[in-house]
Amino acid sequence: MHIPVMVKEVKEWLITNKNGVYVDCTIGGGGHAEAILEEISPHGGKLIGIDKDDYALDITRERLSLMYSGKITLIKGDFRNLRNILGGLNIDKVDGILFDIGLSSIQLEDSQRGFSFSSDGPLDMRMDPIQNRRAYDIINKTSEKELAHLIYEYGEERFSRRIARRIVKDRPIETTIQLVEEIKRAIPPTSRRKRRRHFATRTFQAIRICVNDELNALREGLNAAASSLKIEGRMVVISFHSLEDRIVKHFFIESEELKSMTKKPIQPMEYEVKGNPRSRSAKMRICERI
Repeated sequence: MHIPVMVKEVKEWLITNKNGVYVDCTIGGGGHAEAILEEISPHGGKLIGIDKDDYALDITRERLSLMYSGKITLIKGDFRNLRNILGGLNIDKVDGILFDIGLSSIQLEDSQRGFSFSSDGPLDMRMDPIQNRRAYDIINKTSEKELAHLIYEYGEERFSRRIARRIVKDRPIETTIQLVEEIKRAIPPTSRRKRRRHFATRTFQAIRICVNDELNALREGLNAAASSLKIEGRMVVISFHSLEDRIVKHFFIESEELKSMTKKPIQPMEYEVKGNPRSRSAKMRICERI
């Protein structure tokens, strides 16, 4: 079961009207959604849950639809299309919007999805399994120069050129474990040992971001969300790496429609990190529509 991050903080910052309408743009396994519904459903509040992943939606439907019948609406879609999704439900403005941009345990622990460097699987990494481009296509069909650029740009990996050169030399690369081995051979042993996180983390992150066009999707999703909020409605965004957090920070500061409510991002308490190590890199920012 996926463990949602900073649930208490999400409820405290997001919910301003318990009779309102809220959107979870990345519903995943429904952890945050359940916590929000516990607060708002007794008062007539409703939740719309969006995700690109059919499997995640099925899990959430099984988990929440019976208990919160009539209070939750689940939609398969991309949050960058939030305005159209809400329009299809005859909703113009909502009271609060949540983005949890991280991968869920559901995705990480299914080796066939190809997100994890800890287990062997196909080079996939698609959030939406029906889209065409996979990690395999990027790894095996991208030029060395372009591959090095995207690993550096999206993964902030200092050994991006060495990794790209190694991959291109040994192509085709068929599986996640093969890719991990290529990354291992490219990064000097001393540098691998000094890293706090697994040496393949940055490269896997870069490929995943590229496959799913995640940064452009985030920018478009934030724009759509800002125009979908009621006055004094709130947006809460949880991100897991600096590229995303930077986009959110600048969007909140530069938007004339929003007031940023956090000078610095909120991070999980120490007890939460101990119980859920994956939460350690989470950063939460909040804004309010003015």
